Amino acid sequence: TSEMLRKICMRNLVRKYCRGVTAERKAQLQQKVVTSAVFSGKKEGYLESLSQPFLDTRLKENDLNPKVLQLIRGENIKYVTPVIKYDRNGFKARERLLVLTQSSAYVVEMAKIKQKIEYSTLKGISTSNLSDGIVVIHVPEDNKQKGDVILQCEHIFETVTKLCILANKQSLVKVVKGSLRFRVGSGKEGTMVFTVGPQPQVFKDKTGQLTVV
Repeated sequence: TSEMLRKICMRNLVRKYCRGVTAERKAQLQQKVVTSAVFSGKKEGYLESLSQPFLDTRLKENDLNPKVLQLIRGENIKYVTPVIKYDRNGFKARERLLVLTQSSAYVVEMAKIKQKIEYSTLKGISTSNLSDGIVVIHVPEDNKQKGDVILQCEHIFETVTKLCILANKQSLVKVVKGSLRFRVGSGKEGTMVFTVGPQPQVFKDKTGQLTVV
């Protein structure tokens, strides 16, 4: 009888909890489940991120330039965050915005759209196992794309989770160790090396590789 009552009590507690969960809380839990599947036990900083709730967006739609809003009119904007984009050749750092809509990801510079990536064409998303905020968005080899997109995000777990949920391509996220290859364009490839050091930095080393410390 005691065992039966324990089970009934537990079921009632679970039922009460589930009924009391708000829509916002449910969305948070669903996102955190995806983050766990992608990063748990794989990337440094994951455990520290558990207590930090994800925001719906880091910038509001009104913060975007009206020209950009006009160019992507008709698409439902889901998430916007500031990022640092590294050029594929010289690796120069440039301030950009990453705009995620229902169907595409946009890399935006002020009033210009620098690159559009439709989720249906997305080939992969890569990040390292270390505590850096680098994410590489892999795109197809065609004339529409200049090459893979190298970004640095302050909220790496949040940004990657939002991207893979919207693109519905959670299985394409890879957490790599040591280095990764990315497409520069015109059939060329580059190498990014991840290492550990006293201070975080991103630079082009003597061999021409992008080094992330």
